[in-house]
Amino acid sequence: MSEPMPNPNASRPFVVVAEFRVKPGALDAFLDLAHDDARSSVAHEPGCRAFDVAVSESDPQTVVFYEVYDDRAAFDAHLETPHLARFRDGFPALIEEERPVRFLGRTCCGAEAAR
Repeated sequence: MSEPMPNPNASRPFVVVAEFRVKPGALDAFLDLAHDDARSSVAHEPGCRAFDVAVSESDPQTVVFYEVYDDRAAFDAHLETPHLARFRDGFPALIEEERPVRFLGRTCCGAEAAR
């Protein structure tokens, strides 16, 4: 009997990319919620390495989250936090569209590569 193949992404940082199209006039309220989630994640979750919130320069109603966690377990812990619950409760009324979330295994990054 063979052993299961190890998951090549298991020890790599787990990246989440989420993208939203915000309703006209709702960007400030959406960003308030997003910034609360991002800042709280970095400050209070030991497994959250980064949580960036970016607004598209070509379409200011498009907001992208780039989140980096130690691993999938750290992201799963994020899903249970009160700050994410606040975001989830508030954001649906502020958006036109939530695009499919992408999950990635990070292989390198600039700041860590320079060390």
